[in-house]
Amino acid sequence: MSFATGHWPWWLLFSCGMISVAGNEVCPKKCTCRLLEVICSGLMEYPLDMPMTTRQLVLKGNNITFLPAVNLGLLNDLVYLDCTFNQITEIMDFTFIGVYKLIYLDLSFNNISHISPYGFSMLHNLVILNISNNPHLTEIDKYTFANNTALRHLDLSNTALEFLDAQTIHHLFNLKTLHLEGNPWHCDCLLVDLAVYLIVTNIDYPDDLNTTCKDPAEMAGWPLTMAGNPLRYRCLTHLDRQDYAFLFLIGFCIFFGGTVAAWLTGVCAVLCENIHRKAEDEELDEEKKDDRPKRTQIFKSSHKNFDAMNHHFV
Repeated sequence: MSFATGHWPWWLLFSCGMISVAGNEVCPKKCTCRLLEVICSGLMEYPLDMPMTTRQLVLKGNNITFLPAVNLGLLNDLVYLDCTFNQITEIMDFTFIGVYKLIYLDLSFNNISHISPYGFSMLHNLVILNISNNPHLTEIDKYTFANNTALRHLDLSNTALEFLDAQTIHHLFNLKTLHLEGNPWHCDCLLVDLAVYLIVTNIDYPDDLNTTCKDPAEMAGWPLTMAGNPLRYRCLTHLDRQDYAFLFLIGFCIFFGGTVAAWLTGVCAVLCENIHRKAEDEELDEEKKDDRPKRTQIFKSSHKNFDAMNHHFV
């Protein structure tokens, strides 16, 4: 078919139209757009006119404090998001609800202090997640990564984490690399499950020698990957002086309580027996009093009969 005739196939016209529309999408200010990649710098907030065909978005080195779920959710084809070196303070519920194809997410070098348990709940395809170098992040809920079962690389290094529930990563069966270094781990009995889990799994822990306990003093400097057995011995089998004192106190209380209970039981038994005996004695006394008149009458009757018999014989 000749193009000169003007009768183009409808599908070709439609394809050209779509390409024209995609190619005419406006690139946000202070951003560079090429093909499916957008790179922005010098921003104070998330750009609102982002091309909807964007697959790779780099927001590195801006002053963005908030990621709007509605605007970000318009990028249905987004697979790569770099938000490093910003001022993001919080990951709220369903922040990434629309970018369900996301594979790579980097939130490192921000001021994140709180991550909602539902913040990453829609990222079922997420493979790489970096939350490192957020110095105000002190806690991660155990359900934060509940739906991120595709995760292979997770970086939680250089934050303010002192504790991490083993259930937080226990279900991440595809996890290959886990960064935990640079955190002030509090290696007490609450951390036993995590420390033991790090021993029995095949996950790689880069720079594990810097993944150390900060306190208590007797555990300071211990690598977290080597603290499992000492913690298990200390928390599950070992008893301190306070434990022995507590057990002694419990034993003494049980002994004293048992002795007092036995004494009270004996006293009650003796009192009951005395009352019972006293009642029986009173009944016997009453019976004796009732029998005396009867015996007197019998004696008098017998005496009269005896006199009558004597008189008869005389």
